[in-house]
Amino acid sequence: MKKGYIFILLFILIITGCATGAESPENPSVNNSASEPDKNQEADSGSEAEGEEGNNLGGTELPGYKDETSEKDTGTYEAELASMTLEQKIGQLIIAGFSGTQLAAEEAQFIASGQIGGVILFGPNVENKHQLLKLINDIKASNPEGNKPLFISVDEEGGRVSRLPDGKTEFPSALVIGEQDDAKLSEEVGRVIGEEVGAFGFNVDYAPVLDIYSNPDNKVIGNRAFGTTAEEVSTHGIATMKGLQRAGIISVVKHFPGHGDTVVDSHESLPVVDKTKAELEKLELVPFRKAIKEGADMMMVAHIQYPGIDSSGKPASLSPVMITEILREELHYDGVVVTDDLEMGAIEKNYGSGEAAVMALEAGADVVLFGHTPEKASEAYSAIQTAVEEGRMSESEVDKHVLRILKLKDKYELSDKNLSAEALKKFGSEEHKQIADQIR
Repeated sequence: MKKGYIFILLFILIITGCATGAESPENPSVNNSASEPDKNQEADSGSEAEGEEGNNLGGTELPGYKDETSEKDTGTYEAELASMTLEQKIGQLIIAGFSGTQLAAEEAQFIASGQIGGVILFGPNVENKHQLLKLINDIKASNPEGNKPLFISVDEEGGRVSRLPDGKTEFPSALVIGEQDDAKLSEEVGRVIGEEVGAFGFNVDYAPVLDIYSNPDNKVIGNRAFGTTAEEVSTHGIATMKGLQRAGIISVVKHFPGHGDTVVDSHESLPVVDKTKAELEKLELVPFRKAIKEGADMMMVAHIQYPGIDSSGKPASLSPVMITEILREELHYDGVVVTDDLEMGAIEKNYGSGEAAVMALEAGADVVLFGHTPEKASEAYSAIQTAVEEGRMSESEVDKHVLRILKLKDKYELSDKNLSAEALKKFGSEEHKQIADQIR
């Protein structure tokens, strides 16, 4: 935009403001209007924001974030899709994990093949802060030139689910944070976690948990939840989500449609929840519905069977009823959907890696996740390719998934640019520790 145009626009705005009497009691400041919210707006209690449905971040401007619609129109994305090969598109649908603290040659080659659009790192990949920074830089450098930047993802909830190295700002469990009953503090916790994962080059965090700790026998969720009621979880989960977004990190809310009333651990086998749709609506779906209205960018779907809702026996992560009918059509969610790890026992004991990946995409998921084994991700890649070539899945369906992914990567301005040790200044900083010290 040219300077002269900016000056003219500012002059018009000043004149318009004077004419409408913006300072008078009858005409409150424009920053309080729904059409142009305050950029310093605090997280609210998690209630539905009036007049802001579809406004992703309540007007907050983020580092590394932009509204993609201001930069690219639909035609531009269609042209981008048309320029991609089927193989490149399929790669965007897969996130894979690796085994060690260094990137092995075969792992670097796997990334270079374009068969994945992102990676996930766990505790065994992390030794210390300088090693982690180098590992992520090496991963980025392996991404083929001309490909979209990678999702670099991590499970960093704070509390007992933490992958960052020693020196991080230490936070208690989400349940303790929820007990503070301070939404602004919860948002600050999200911001701090976002800045610390971002210091290494992570751009996706599988947090916060929006499950409700409604079953005291549930050990897999337990104190990872922000509370035992829908209101507590909505308030503090959504505030944490906004804090992560403020830090320029893609927040993945989880585990749709709710993992709080399970006893079986889906890492081991398939949990079954005997609830009706009406029961889910009253409790489990409440935080997810509100998160959608508050701008959830990415959502993880759980491996849980709901026989009273989907009689097919498929877990939610592979269920068209749960993803397409309920999440997409009824809750009007058009963000990116990622499966929980398809290497978990709930899936591995019942489906093969390739078949599970195809079923998840057919159900409405956009990204399939394989947390530890590149070979299983490669198997999924081949299965998806075969499904398209044999007509089980159309390329236009693949395009719908890829379009959501391209838009999200553009929105957060993902980059494969290497980071220097200078980026680690915020990691475990005094300012961050002061936020943690506010938690009783």
